[in-house]
Amino acid sequence: MRAAVITAPGSPDAIEIIDIATPEPGAGEIRVRVAAAGVNPVDLQTRAGAFHDLGWITQPDHVGLGWDVAGTVTAVGPGAGFAVGDRVAALSEGVDRALGTYAEEVVVPAAAAAVVPDGLSLTDAATVPLNALTAAQALDLLGAPEGRTLLVTGAAGGVGGYTVAFAAERGWRVTGLARSTDAEFVTAAGASALITEPTGAYDAVVDAAVLADAAVALTRDGGHYVGVIPPAVPDGAGRVRTEAVMVTADSPTLAKALAATAEGTLPARVHAALPLEQAALAHKAVAAGGTRGRHLLIPN
Repeated sequence: MRAAVITAPGSPDAIEIIDIATPEPGAGEIRVRVAAAGVNPVDLQTRAGAFHDLGWITQPDHVGLGWDVAGTVTAVGPGAGFAVGDRVAALSEGVDRALGTYAEEVVVPAAAAAVVPDGLSLTDAATVPLNALTAAQALDLLGAPEGRTLLVTGAAGGVGGYTVAFAAERGWRVTGLARSTDAEFVTAAGASALITEPTGAYDAVVDAAVLADAAVALTRDGGHYVGVIPPAVPDGAGRVRTEAVMVTADSPTLAKALAATAEGTLPARVHAALPLEQAALAHKAVAAGGTRGRHLLIPN
C-alpha cells in the first residue's frame, strides 16, 4: 500500500510516497481503510524536524505523518469491539512512528476510535478527532468554570472553534479573539464577546493561536494559561499558571463530538480535499494560512 512519510526532516518537498506492507491489527486494534486524513500543524512540525530536534524521533528508516483519520474498518484484532465494515473516525497519536494516517490503510487502537454516525460523511468526520479532543482536554486542564472568564485565541480556527463551543456548553463566559470577518462564526459557536485585537484581562486563556507571551499577558494574576504546543510553554513568571495540553485518544469524547457534528451543532469545515500524492502541496497551503476549514488527504 502507499503511504506519505519523511526519511529526513525538511521542507514540504521532503514528503515521499512509498510502498509498504499493509499493517495487521493486534489485540485491541483495528485496521482502517483511510477515506480521509486531516492535515494539522503538528504534521508540519514533524516534517520540519521540530521533534527530531527534541530527540523524540527514533525511527530508523522513515517517519509517518498524520493524526486524524476517518474510514472503514477492514480488519479487527482480538477484543477490538468493532466489526469489518464499520465506519469510524480515530485519533492516531504520536510523532515517533513509521506510519501515520497519511496512508491507504492504518492500524489504530480500538480505544482511539468511534463510530461515525449515519448522515455524517467520512470526509467531514476526518476533521473532528484532533481538534475536538485538543479543545476538550485543554478545558479539562482549566477545571470547572465557576463564573470565570475565558479568552480563546484563534477562536475561528480548528481548535479554537471547538474550544469556544465546548467552553460555552460547560458554562464559561467566553470571549473569542478572531478577525471581524469571523464574528458570525465565533458568536454562533457560543462566544458572548468578540475582540479583534489582544486586549483585556481574563481569568483563563486557551491559546489556540499560539500567541504565547502575548496571551499570557492577557491572563489575570493568579489565572491559568493553557497552550497547544507542549514543547513551547511560555513562562508565567510566577504570576500565571502556564501549561499545555498533551492530547490523547478518548473514544467517548470523540463519539460525542462526532454526534454533535452530525447534528449540525458543531461545524465540519473542509477547505480542500487533495489526493495523497499532493501531501506536500497540502503542507504548503496549511503553512500559508489565511483559510477557514481543513485540508484533507484522500488516499483511496
